[in-house]
Amino acid sequence: MEQPEEQDVDMTSPADINNDNEPVADVEDMRKRLKEMEDEAAALREMQAKVEKEMGAVQDPAAVAADQANREEVDSRSVFVGNVDYACTPEEVQQHFQSCGTVNRVTIRTNKFGQPKGYAYVEFVEVEAVQEAINLSESVLHGRQLKVTAKRTNVPGMKQFRARRPSPFMGGYGFRGAYPATPYFYPPYGYGKAPRFRMPMRYGPY
Repeated sequence: MEQPEEQDVDMTSPADINNDNEPVADVEDMRKRLKEMEDEAAALREMQAKVEKEMGAVQDPAAVAADQANREEVDSRSVFVGNVDYACTPEEVQQHFQSCGTVNRVTIRTNKFGQPKGYAYVEFVEVEAVQEAINLSESVLHGRQLKVTAKRTNVPGMKQFRARRPSPFMGGYGFRGAYPATPYFYPPYGYGKAPRFRMPMRYGPY
């Protein structure tokens, strides 16, 4: 009798096949998640750079120092002119100070409505002209005495201190405990209302 031919039988179960594919699937998932995280980080960096650029948060320290030095140099050649008439023009201010030196620029400050605020800045070419312009303080222009002083340089981030006005309900000059405040007396009959008087009733004919 002929014997049947022997055949190889694959004894691998479906469960073993799934176990072999699981590491490959985990690696693919990890790569996918890593790619998503990198994309999110790049988007966040781009958004942060855009916001910093719009807000001006990123500034070169050397550029800031150079700008501040240039501003101080310009202010050293400038004066502040107060009590300027509202109808005065920059040309008239320039003519008033042209005897002090070469006037480079005249700036009359205005409010948001374009109306003059009553003061101006005069920038000279020579530093020596500042003292000559200060000597013109209390000179008359358009019937008003001008107040001329050297222009000060505004330091970024520093605000000018302004003293608080004294309050009548606090201690002296707005500070508690400086001296006792004047007591406040409330009007009679409650909350400041005028007293009500009841007219006597009359009986009989009027």
